[in-house]
Amino acid sequence: MTSSPPVSRAPAHRVQKGLSPHPRIRNVIAVGSGKGGVGKSTTAVNLAVALQQLGARVGVLDADIYGPSMPAMLGLSGRPESPDNKSIEPMRAFGVETMSIGFLVEQDSPMIWRGPMATSALTQLFNDTRWDDLDYLLVDLPPGTGDIQLTLAQKIPVAGAVIVTTPQDIATLDARKALKMFEKVEVPVLGIIENMAVHTCSSCGHVEHLFGEGGGQRMAAQYGVPLLGSLPLEIGIREQGDAGTPIVAAAPDSAAAKAYVAAARRMVEELGKRPRAGIPIVSSLV
Repeated sequence: MTSSPPVSRAPAHRVQKGLSPHPRIRNVIAVGSGKGGVGKSTTAVNLAVALQQLGARVGVLDADIYGPSMPAMLGLSGRPESPDNKSIEPMRAFGVETMSIGFLVEQDSPMIWRGPMATSALTQLFNDTRWDDLDYLLVDLPPGTGDIQLTLAQKIPVAGAVIVTTPQDIATLDARKALKMFEKVEVPVLGIIENMAVHTCSSCGHVEHLFGEGGGQRMAAQYGVPLLGSLPLEIGIREQGDAGTPIVAAAPDSAAAKAYVAAARRMVEELGKRPRAGIPIVSSLV
């Protein structure tokens, strides 16, 4: 993989009013989307691995209580350990810490929970996991703008949010709702990531914009937020996700992996423009 300057240990940035940064997490970044099927979880896990490759200490919290996918995408199985029967150790893969309700329930069990139960599960996973002095915790949200997103805004200290969309108009319409929701709850939107932006035929090299062209850029310009990156529609991304090895780890020199790394770096740059937290972050809990 082509080397690039590493990301240094990140300072903590300001979070919502009335909340303080987690003592073991310097920055929580929410990864959201207006609708399902745009590749939000795939984007979140590859951004996490990219940040780790850039030298940061990274975790992923799978907040999609009803459809957890992080265990499969990171090739993880089994139950996390609880050294004191109160807290739980995060699972680890590719240098990234992760926690998901998927580790705690049977794989085929549906989560038939009402909103309060789901939001309580999210806050417990966030607070009770023994995160190890992370620079960044990416929170993979369920699609839409429901109870879990509201709980995140009210109870979890978030430094910024990233919106994932595809270029097509119907996807950006829903992505706009997610962006406006974060604005209303005073979580700064760091930028937009346009997924499935372009497909290059592996046989002939023909380039085609299957889902339209420029939708993410137009949305970013309309709302005055950066376009953090445009990611390709590539079979390797899907194949490696299904295999439990994100493409950034499996094929770091591929064009797709480099696009994720560039987006991760841009995300960190945008976060760096935000005001810093006014309290020190301790590296461990007593």
